[in-house]
Amino acid sequence: MKVNFMENKTMKPEYDLTKMKSRPNPYAKKLKQQISLSLGIEVIEYFEKKAQEKGISYQQLIDLYLQNCVNSKRELSF
Repeated sequence: MKVNFMENKTMKPEYDLTKMKSRPNPYAKKLKQQISLSLGIEVIEYFEKKAQEKGISYQQLIDLYLQNCVNSKRELSF
């Protein structure tokens, strides 16, 4: 069964958004925080290459990698 949303009688064609009250994002503190980080040239080049292969920014790839480390509780080994 197809639903045609254009025929929905409960929706107005336009809404006056000036009447809406704004509220703070409850998840804002869980979002990202900008930091300054010094990385070795080899590390940057590695992530830039991998990021280009994936079609994302190297900063995004580094964040995804570190998030994966956190989620899997990966232990460091030197």
